[in-house]
Amino acid sequence: QPQLVESGGGLVQAGGSLRLSCTVSGIIFSVWHMGWYRQAPGKQRELVALISQSGNRNYADSVKGRFIISRDNAKNTAYLEMNGLNPDDTAVYYCNLHRTSTEYWGQGTQVTVSS
Repeated sequence: QPQLVESGGGLVQAGGSLRLSCTVSGIIFSVWHMGWYRQAPGKQRELVALISQSGNRNYADSVKGRFIISRDNAKNTAYLEMNGLNPDDTAVYYCNLHRTSTEYWGQGTQVTVSS
């Protein structure tokens, strides 16, 4: 069972930036697709961004132009750079490792954006 450990969350003012990291161990990271999801209080978990094993990226409309997903296979780490944060971005952010029908989740990191 691989381990996914997120870090980089915290409290930030509206308009600010944060960079989340997800470090993976116990699996060959480079062959897996990575994703970032978030869940706000009282809401369902939603997709934020995806990056394939080959580096193709997809974003939710709500974060396009503000967030950037990337990966460093040499470090077994995926990143989510978040700019122009607003209170609607407040949520627990989870990283996700997936391939075909198998997926793994991190424990989540809290991001809080104050107005």
